Amino acid sequence: MYRLLPFLFLFQFTFSLSAQNTDSILYPKFKVDGTLKNKFERATDTGMSRFSVRNSRIGVKGDINAYSSYRVQVELSNEGKFSVLDLSGTLKPVEGLSLTLGQTSIPLFNTYIVSPSEMMFANRAFLGKYFLSTRDLGVTGKYGFEIGNLPVNLEAGMFNGNTINNPVWKNNLSYGGRVALGKMQGLRFTAKMYNYPNNDSTHFVFYGADLRYERNNWKVETEIMKQKSKTENNSDMLSYYLQGAYLIPVKTKMFEFIKPAVRWDAIDERSNEPGFDVNRLTAGLGFGFTQKQFSSILRFDYEWYFVNHEMSIFSKNAEMDADKFTIELLFTF
Repeated sequence: MYRLLPFLFLFQFTFSLSAQNTDSILYPKFKVDGTLKNKFERATDTGMSRFSVRNSRIGVKGDINAYSSYRVQVELSNEGKFSVLDLSGTLKPVEGLSLTLGQTSIPLFNTYIVSPSEMMFANRAFLGKYFLSTRDLGVTGKYGFEIGNLPVNLEAGMFNGNTINNPVWKNNLSYGGRVALGKMQGLRFTAKMYNYPNNDSTHFVFYGADLRYERNNWKVETEIMKQKSKTENNSDMLSYYLQGAYLIPVKTKMFEFIKPAVRWDAIDERSNEPGFDVNRLTAGLGFGFTQKQFSSILRFDYEWYFVNHEMSIFSKNAEMDADKFTIELLFTF
């Protein structure tokens, strides 16, 4: 797969030259994008350290004509593992309506919480990491319109309910939807629900809501999500976060801005006891620049964990719920 990268860039370059010579031809369109996220982590509680390539994504997207588009994206190395992320085609029969079929995102998570290129911190919030995979095989429909000056976006989808790259036969498919009010600039509110019957022993229903406000160089975001188990084999979970950041413009040779950020998030699976099982405070400082087709940020984060009860989701190693210092270098194009 690594050998395909030069050919993708060569194809894009050749196609761009061809398009310049035929300005009257608008379609098809072709664009390569990617994300490279490298990290160093040190768990101060245990004294352990590690380097990792957390994400190395490359994708292709474009329009076939005014009424159809496509999206392909692969993960070259997610902690050493290769995976296909997006394989979908979209039809746009009328203005404001789109229908997507294939492997694509489920209508549950905000991209600024789960997408490496848009996240505010090196590590995802608890509800974006431990609840459910962000993609599945299925079909989604989106419809956007305005009520007065208020933008309204409706989204609904039906999926296999077995996450990505596994086209299983299912008796009960997963389904869900989301409604969003407002724009990313200014005030925005969304509410969502997702029914996930994976098998006889695993059946979850997710529901939640989020609120964000962005203006000029600052933004604040908060979200709460509940995972309700419909079987006795798994427990319920509840999680929320509150985070904010402020962009300070600067002029240096390497950076165009400094971005301090702070987040408080928590997760709980003991609904009959007061308080959350695990709380976390994250403070970060980023140094970055943004151009038309390329951006970069060097980020320094520190996480403080406050563990009231041990949770199985953190049992893989002692570092998962240990205080950590993280250095991240993120490139997007």
